[in-house]
Amino acid sequence: MRAQIITTALALSWGGLVLAEGSEFVSPMLGFFEAGVVCAPEATGQRDAPGTVAGTTHVVDQAPPFVSDRRIVPAVLGVGFGVRAGLGFAAQDAVVMTVTHPPFQGTGATTQSFVTSIGSTDAPGITFYQFDETYELALGDWTMTATTGVATLYEVTFTVVDPALVPDLANACDYQDLLS
Repeated sequence: MRAQIITTALALSWGGLVLAEGSEFVSPMLGFFEAGVVCAPEATGQRDAPGTVAGTTHVVDQAPPFVSDRRIVPAVLGVGFGVRAGLGFAAQDAVVMTVTHPPFQGTGATTQSFVTSIGSTDAPGITFYQFDETYELALGDWTMTATTGVATLYEVTFTVVDPALVPDLANACDYQDLLS
């Protein structure tokens, strides 16, 4: 498998405004925002993403539930993290997602970007990053920034840590054997 950045606009019924944690930025244009850790589902398709290490992103039909709303992520293959967001007025295509992270082993890559969509408040979209290759397990801060034109829609930072520091979360996706 290759590095996977998961993106899709989903027609889900979600409502209400959720305020961001800590020093995160969430634009007032967003009517819905939540972020956290996921156990990524199987992809149902791919999209070209030349600004990523893998060159593609994977698409999912249904948003996986967040197994944690914390911004601490265990460095475990199969674990993902990301944002479910909806604009207060309508969905938006051509949103640029930029993911910055510690250098990948082998490539030294520290930034990846691709085009995504953000749904509306009533049907938010999800974008998340999933660890599929060992070189992706770069410990440290990972920041996801969604922009359209000159406007930043959100910026959220996750900290990827050694799984031994968060064993319950590391086991949330049933990947316990990867800790040994």
